[in-house]
Amino acid sequence: MSQPPRVLRVLIVDDSATVRAHLRKALNADHGFTIVGEAVDGESAIALCRSLRPDVVTLDMVLPRGSGLFATEQIMAHHPTPILIVSSSANRGELFDTYEALAAGAVDILEKPLGDEPDEAHDADSWSARYRAAVRMVARIRVITHPRALMRDRLPSAPPAAPPPAPSPAIREATSPPARVIGIGASTGGPAALRTVLSQLPPTFPLPILVVVHLASGFDSALADWLATAMPFPISVATDGMALPRLGVVLAPPDRHLVLQGDRLRLLNAPPLHSCRPSVDHLFGSMAELGPRAVGVLLTGMGKDGAAGLLAMRRQGALTIAQDEATSTVYGMPREAHALGAAVHVLPLDRIAAMIATTTPTPEGQR
Repeated sequence: MSQPPRVLRVLIVDDSATVRAHLRKALNADHGFTIVGEAVDGESAIALCRSLRPDVVTLDMVLPRGSGLFATEQIMAHHPTPILIVSSSANRGELFDTYEALAAGAVDILEKPLGDEPDEAHDADSWSARYRAAVRMVARIRVITHPRALMRDRLPSAPPAAPPPAPSPAIREATSPPARVIGIGASTGGPAALRTVLSQLPPTFPLPILVVVHLASGFDSALADWLATAMPFPISVATDGMALPRLGVVLAPPDRHLVLQGDRLRLLNAPPLHSCRPSVDHLFGSMAELGPRAVGVLLTGMGKDGAAGLLAMRRQGALTIAQDEATSTVYGMPREAHALGAAVHVLPLDRIAAMIATTTPTPEGQR
């Protein structure tokens, strides 16, 4: 006989009694969940996570006595637990804290329902179903210790960590033409992984980088500004018909597919692909026409978006890279790419930037 599905033990963290009641009702409607505790502030969340050892924490960002970001850092440093952020995307500062929490080890985000009590029962039921699905998804993620809080507590005299080893330049064949454009795709765990790669590129990196990141609706509005705090490159959001820049990072906007057509960026209203819009496959598929003058990088994420596009790029001679399993928050999209044979290189996150840097043209070869 098959074993019954495991009942997930959930810790709810929110300072609003109304929101906690809404979350409680959503989980109690399904026998696959049990609420082991509720916390109204960051310090209580940390203590309850330590004592109750829940399977999942659903966490608001704005909390008294220790913010959601502080709670995330402490939980992931001392009691690693899958965290689903349930917060608002209306405030820019809260968005920045959300990205920082993802960088500190939180798994995913979900927008709070509009208003404390939705006007329509159908809307409430729809949001509750998404909430339960998100909790289930997050519970499947194997989380690891994130040392951010521990590093902050180090003595000033503690020696800095050694930089990651760079791959041998010989990995990039001498006969390969210099790249003209880089494409990067990511989903779950993507903001933190993307920031790691971009921040490790040389400050003088001379190529444009086109980026598709899957984020919950509303949470992508400040991603460019957040990334800009960690790197010297110009960062912008694509507009339809804009010229491919000479250098800098260009993000796909919400709910539009980003493709490269000649020297122009185009935004498409085509249906979602793999339930995603923007889709990494659309971007990579358009870049395949550049052959070896393009580089494709597929980072952490759930699902399979980007794998087929990366394969199309490789078949045309492009350098293609997928993040490895050990450093991926979710080894879904990179796994699919690896299974298809789409990735020339499967690398840990801290080696991807060095590999990208081997593709840059010499000054006289830049276009």
